[in-house]
Amino acid sequence: MSETPETKAAADHKETRHVVIYGYTKQELAKVMKHFESVLPEYVRISIDSSNLVTKITLTGINSGVELLRFKMNKYQQNLSDIFSHEVVAMADKSVAQVLGELLTERELTVSCAESCTGGNIAHRIVQNAGSSAYFQGSVVSYSNDVKANVLGVDRRDIDRDGAVSRSVAESMAKGAARLMRTDCAIATTGIAGPGGGTKYKPVGTVWIAVKYLDTVVSECLHFKGDRDSVIESATNHAMVMLIQLLRNSYEAQEDFSDE
Repeated sequence: MSETPETKAAADHKETRHVVIYGYTKQELAKVMKHFESVLPEYVRISIDSSNLVTKITLTGINSGVELLRFKMNKYQQNLSDIFSHEVVAMADKSVAQVLGELLTERELTVSCAESCTGGNIAHRIVQNAGSSAYFQGSVVSYSNDVKANVLGVDRRDIDRDGAVSRSVAESMAKGAARLMRTDCAIATTGIAGPGGGTKYKPVGTVWIAVKYLDTVVSECLHFKGDRDSVIESATNHAMVMLIQLLRNSYEAQEDFSDE
């Protein structure tokens, strides 16, 4: 009896693998992925979903050789992990917030936020995950300088000297949130989401992000592209990835950046 498309489909086996990475624009990703995609066999399909520097790469293989397919799919997934070694956030279909939550849960750590330009978006993303009450204590949306100073304890002299969008203020915000809510970790953002408010030295899209893990505090200045929503989402993603890397001991400090 001849094989029909229906019987062949029933005999075929399907395997899916995911790799989530952070830090590539769609244009940069296309260049890096070009060779990898060219060597994939016909029975493996690839889809790439990228938004605000977070990219989910999905590999779907369909073939009748079950064990061979599993072996090949594991190999291709590992190849992707090798290509994006430092940029891998997850080897599964998970959001950045899910990965952060799992790390905090595994290590029995708590986190709080101090958000200015992100306006509570980091907190929103964190609490979308069931079980977040085990590790998330809360967030201070310190949009005004008065809240930064009066609630989080940011020194007004730092604000006057460096501006609200600065390393000193971002780091003080993170320390203040951790102190106020007695958490092991903290995330802080202060920036210019736009469309107005930018200057020559601090254009729209400039965001200072600080993250704290126990006694360690690191900070970075980013210049995000896009509209207001894109800047907020990009800053949210970057802040969570910074803490993930710090917890994984894979964080690499940004080259020295001057506030001047």
